[in-house]
Amino acid sequence: MVRKPTSKETVRKPNMREAILAAAEELFATNGFNAVSVRDIAQAAGANPGSVTYHFKTKDGLLLEIYRRHCGPMNLRRSELLAAAKRVRDLQDRLEAIVRAYVVPAFTSGSDLAGGGARFTRLRAVMSAEGNEVARKIIAQTFDDTSHAFIDAIHESLPHIPRTDIVWRSHFLLGALYYSLVTPERVSRLSRGEADGSDAAIAIEQLVQATVAAFQAPALDQAAPARRRPVVSSKT
Repeated sequence: MVRKPTSKETVRKPNMREAILAAAEELFATNGFNAVSVRDIAQAAGANPGSVTYHFKTKDGLLLEIYRRHCGPMNLRRSELLAAAKRVRDLQDRLEAIVRAYVVPAFTSGSDLAGGGARFTRLRAVMSAEGNEVARKIIAQTFDDTSHAFIDAIHESLPHIPRTDIVWRSHFLLGALYYSLVTPERVSRLSRGEADGSDAAIAIEQLVQATVAAFQAPALDQAAPARRRPVVSSKT
């Protein structure tokens, strides 16, 4: 069920296009893409449905614009940091710099428009989990080029690890990044208050160090085989 906007949310904003974008982002992050209608977005923005279609044509176009406005700056910042990281000579330091170049922009943007913010991160997590084909294409269009650049850079730093293993570990990094940004209170709760899950600087360091260790783990086909229990014969 779509959460209804409050009276504060329905106040007409001076910039209707921005109001529609903000309302759609909040509703998609809360309810998912499939459950939200153009009418829901219009109501939350204090607009009429025609304004939504006038500015964005379709709900798909609206979601694409949300990704563009956030991820363009974030991908640009990641590319800048990646270029600097690749110039590091020491392979260990380079790997850490590459991982940091991926993680930092998601935490440290100065505003939502710079690509960060828990709301947009929550939206990304919801879109990924929902399995909507429109969202899947938008995600691929927005992130695949940058993701390939990072995977290739990591592989150059760890040439003995198959690229497929690096893809898997990059996949796990993305999940950890989502979860760290969306549910920081879980860290505070499970640590019984000894750690502050909302401390971005600590979260970045923990995530970078854990990810570097994961990337450096032996390749799957090089790992020691798991010990097998002896087969017990059923014969008597």
